[in-house]
This record gives sequence, structure tokens and C-alpha cells, in this order.
Amino acid sequence: MNFDLRRVLRRLKPDRLVTPLVRRPDDELPFVQQHLRPGPELLLDSVVYIDTLQDRSPMEVDEITSLRICNHSAVSLAELTHAFGRLNPAHRDTPNTLARISEVIAVIRTHRLTAPGPSLWGTAGVLAGLAFRLGGYGKGQERKLLNGALLYLQALESGQVVLTRNIGDFDLLNQLVPEGRMLFYRVA
Repeated sequence: MNFDLRRVLRRLKPDRLVTPLVRRPDDELPFVQQHLRPGPELLLDSVVYIDTLQDRSPMEVDEITSLRICNHSAVSLAELTHAFGRLNPAHRDTPNTLARISEVIAVIRTHRLTAPGPSLWGTAGVLAGLAFRLGGYGKGQERKLLNGALLYLQALESGQVVLTRNIGDFDLLNQLVPEGRMLFYRVA
């Protein structure tokens, strides 16, 4: 297995971090702007797909995803396919919802879909635990933080920028590992 726990603990220093984290003000964070231009490759968070499926993605997000190379994570793929087991097949909206998710998954190019390796999983576990403890999260938020940490570290490892509207979680992850990059947006 390619995971060095001691190295991760030396890097993240979870035993030394005790000061609570708070979300930074918007003016200190990178948001998608109008008048976009090409730039670094993106790694799409699950919320980008969800907002697109629900026709809620802002024009700036549609524009930046057409200007830049978009990459996809197996983490987001799992969050999307979770609906196929979770949704009630007898509910009247389920067939349409699953059909739309299927369409989104079908257009993901295989060479743009990657999965975090064992080292990222181990590091993400520590990072998510730190964010949970220092960010004041409540019970039930840990899995969500783990998925966010996986995505954040995967983007960092591959030199990509996470595109997300999940400002709170990704801001805290960035405060703990500041070398990662993300780009935020809001829905109307």
C-alpha cells in the first residue's frame, strides 16, 4: 500500500491544531467572475452536476465549464450514482430523475474520470477529521467532509482547481491545506 501515515501526520500536524476554524469572508475567496477566460483545468464537485441537472447553474459556471478542460472524480460519480439505490422506484419523479443523471454520466469522457489512490484516501481521512473537529460540525457531517477532502486533495495532486458552491467545507479544507485551489459560485 502506498500510504505513509507518519508523513501525513508530520504534514498536517493534527495534534498541534486546536484553534477553531471559521469561514473567511467572501472577499477573501475566489469566485467565478463574469468575463472569463481559459485557465487551469477544473475538477467538478458533485454540486456542479446537481445544479446543472436542476437548471440552477449560473451563466458564469456554464461559461467557465465551456472554456476550461473539465475533469471528473470517481468521488462525484459515486455521489451521483447513489441516487440509483436511494430513490424510491415507486415515486413518480424517480424514473425522470434517474434518466437525467444517466445522461450526465454518459457524457463524462473516460479519460477525464479519475479516482483517488490509497494515499489520498488516507490523507483525506486525517484532513476531514481535522475539518470536522476544528470547524464545529455536527454529527452526520463526517462522510460529506471526507468526500470533499478526497476531491480537494485529488485536485491538488493533479494541479486542477475544484469548482464548487460548497463554500463552507472547501474554505476550511483550504485553510488546513492552503496549497490547494478552488473556485466558488452561488446559485440565484
